[in-house]
Amino acid sequence: MKKMLSVLLAAIMMISLLAVPALAEDAKVLTVVTWDATTTPYLVAQKEAFEASHPGVTIEYVDVASQDYAVKTTTMLEGGDTSDVFMVKEIDNLINWQAQGFAAPLKDFDKDYDYSGFKGTEVNYAVDGVQYAIPFRSDFWVLFYNKDLFDAAGVEYPTNDMTWDAYAELAKKLTDKEKGVYGTHYHTWLSAVVNWAVCDGVNTLADKNYDDLLYFYKLYQDLEDAGACMSYADLKASGLHYSAAFANGNIAMLPMGYWYVSTLIGYNKDGTCNFNWGIVAVPHADGVAAGSSFGNLTGAMINEKSEQKELAWEYISWLGGEEGAAATASVGARPAWVSENVATVMSSVEGFPADENSKAALLPSAVAMEWPVAEKVSDIKTIVNEEHSLIMAREVTPEEGIEEMNERVAELFE
Repeated sequence: MKKMLSVLLAAIMMISLLAVPALAEDAKVLTVVTWDATTTPYLVAQKEAFEASHPGVTIEYVDVASQDYAVKTTTMLEGGDTSDVFMVKEIDNLINWQAQGFAAPLKDFDKDYDYSGFKGTEVNYAVDGVQYAIPFRSDFWVLFYNKDLFDAAGVEYPTNDMTWDAYAELAKKLTDKEKGVYGTHYHTWLSAVVNWAVCDGVNTLADKNYDDLLYFYKLYQDLEDAGACMSYADLKASGLHYSAAFANGNIAMLPMGYWYVSTLIGYNKDGTCNFNWGIVAVPHADGVAAGSSFGNLTGAMINEKSEQKELAWEYISWLGGEEGAAATASVGARPAWVSENVATVMSSVEGFPADENSKAALLPSAVAMEWPVAEKVSDIKTIVNEEHSLIMAREVTPEEGIEEMNERVAELFE
């Protein structure tokens, strides 16, 4: 009996060993190069959702330090790395990788792919009309507001269709100097003050002419002079960050990137702030569609040296599309894909404002890029930001600063 049992166990073990290669052949591992893989909630959510909907496929992240991502990933690609997918942190990284032949063109895969939910942002990942990556995140800007301050003042909330002139009037109306209430707040960044000029989808910060910024500098200085916002000088001297400033509860409105939503939800949970807040679309200029905004992209490309391009396409197309967007949105991150379904998922996150206007703000009509991919864009950034600081500090007038931007950028191309 013991001999028979031993023979039976040996046979079972042999069958198990023989079965392992077959199982291994059926399993597929897709390697995805990214950053902060263990600390980024949306990466965990994306992996779990994709694997659940694609049995037999495992996503394996290759984690590269965020601050070194551009340099290290380029070194990997130059060395012939065969990882299947590389996530795109900056648009110019993709453009460089495409020029070096590292990015696989998607024209053999995307003939029937629906790009409409990206609201035009996907073209930033195209070269000569050929798509080289799919966006999956887009943190565009919205307008935050303190509902309690509006209620106390007896003033109606901002709307998703409001001009910049109407916004300025509203900011002045909400200002109460005796109570220390500011109608609005501007962080010191260029993007927080004048980037609204690119929301028309025509102007960019690299087009060598900055006359379109004048309106926004004058708008800001008028509000600063009226005491409707903290002064640039005071903010620079104190080092007060926008997140803490708005959380203090004495600021009625704040134009800021969508990423601040998760911060405010956290602040409400831990008691850092205890007021009711909401979001609406950023104001728009005359002639620009309501709901127009600007932002940045995060995307994914297929490595030209990948031996699993079909599977890699299945992954990045899912990641950027509605299913992947829902996974991204489930943890409060802002997907690139825009739809009612995604907005419903995002607005259902615990702590998100329970009002229709806030949910509607999740459906932008268009999203322009904060900085486009352009020749000498790094040098242009330096010039524009230098002159921005001088204008904000009132060392030069807006007219003088913009004239310097125009002249200095023109000199780069002489």
